[in-house]
Amino acid sequence: MLAKKHFIFFILLIILLSCVRKSDTSSIPVRHAPVSFDLDSIISRGRLIAVSDYNSTNYFIYKGEPMGFHFELLKNFTEYLGIDLEIIKENDLENAFGLLNSGEADVIAIGLTVSSSRKKDILFTDPIFETRQVLIQRRPHNWRSMTMDMLDRKLVRNQLDLAGKTVYVQKLSSHAERLKTLAEEIGDSIRIIEVPFDSEDLIRNVAHGEIEYTVCDENIATVNSTYYPDIDVNTPISFPQNIAWGVRQNNSVKLLAELNSWLNTYRKTRSFALLYTKYFQNSRSSLIVRSDYYTSLTGKISKYDDLIKSASEKIGWDWRLLASLIYQESRFNPLVRSRAGAYGLMQIMPVTGKHFGIDITASPSNNVKAGVMYINWLRALFETKVSDPDERLKFVLASYNAGPGHILDAMRLAEKNGMDPEKWDGNVSYWLQKKSDPVYYRDADVKSGYFRGTESVNFVSEILERFEHYKNMIPEEEPIGLTAESGADLQLSNSLILNP
Repeated sequence: MLAKKHFIFFILLIILLSCVRKSDTSSIPVRHAPVSFDLDSIISRGRLIAVSDYNSTNYFIYKGEPMGFHFELLKNFTEYLGIDLEIIKENDLENAFGLLNSGEADVIAIGLTVSSSRKKDILFTDPIFETRQVLIQRRPHNWRSMTMDMLDRKLVRNQLDLAGKTVYVQKLSSHAERLKTLAEEIGDSIRIIEVPFDSEDLIRNVAHGEIEYTVCDENIATVNSTYYPDIDVNTPISFPQNIAWGVRQNNSVKLLAELNSWLNTYRKTRSFALLYTKYFQNSRSSLIVRSDYYTSLTGKISKYDDLIKSASEKIGWDWRLLASLIYQESRFNPLVRSRAGAYGLMQIMPVTGKHFGIDITASPSNNVKAGVMYINWLRALFETKVSDPDERLKFVLASYNAGPGHILDAMRLAEKNGMDPEKWDGNVSYWLQKKSDPVYYRDADVKSGYFRGTESVNFVSEILERFEHYKNMIPEEEPIGLTAESGADLQLSNSLILNP
């Protein structure tokens, strides 16, 4: 009861603060003048920028891996286009629509209910799937001892019984719109309170007894019922409704056409059926959300977070970046050994560990220590070769994977062929991939010979992309610079072999 009073007080405070700017759920705010940025511009930019909400079905991180129905759907689409994906995490619908209409994002991939009122302001893709809106309510404390008939009599089963009830819904959601229509249909009032919380937050509030009712899409409600067994999700308040993504009016015609063409093909595949089942019909969902490594709730990526944070201080890195590298190398498995002999969390070669005087197999701590010492050596190597710090990071990551000798070769090839030896994307990365061609790996300026560079190019892009996902889900900590004290144990010789 105390929790319920605190929650209601908090909600009332939000409502009072929001009175200064009322909003109509039937209209979508446009923050800026319309922008012109269609598919051609997106392809030229090399990435699609999508707004998505984070929850246990759409977009989340589990054990270091970005996951989610809409996330994977977006990844499949951008891979089809041959471009990168950038996700802006936003659970506030008003902000999401603002990001779209201001041109900061290209698509809203939240799973929007298609409605006539929204069609006035955005263009919907063809339907991705359909679902119903359902009422979320808490079962009586002794519901397990009740018959089904007894339980039904205790719950709202007839929509007419919502008359006079208070229902909390996400601000600007289609759920508020549907409840207003339902109130007209039943000829009575329903007290609708719109709050800046997403559906899963409100479901959690119902489960914890802080509010009595909310409304949610049935597929999401069903997933949530697996880890909140005391909630009921079996009272529909709508007919089936189409769920889609949204793009800007008037200036996203080509993007919309490409999305629709791809969606209509992909929806017929077995891959789509498996994707839907994975996130909306999977009994493992409750295990994921209850895990210590469901990052959205716990802020944790792995059991080695503290070790990674401490090690990242030694090189002045954001710990989430180092975590992304370690995930790429070992999936946080401290015992994994590659066919080439690389070992542990950071996949250190024995010769590298020996150079630093560290037994890389002794402990995860030793392995990570050797890894960051090698990173620091690579940073020193490229300090005077690549002036821009952001670009230099890409060279360091590529060298961690390929060995710096191959990267230096690619830099020489880039310069020799009129490209920028200090730019990674489309310059040095291009020439690294050319090192599998005898015309180039036999070039007089190539010192380290043949190399298949595609893996290293992907290595860099995947680490940096995952780093962005980690930043989306985990709050930023105080930045830590590399100091004389923190780097004291990283003083290295310059004799490390170039291609370990």
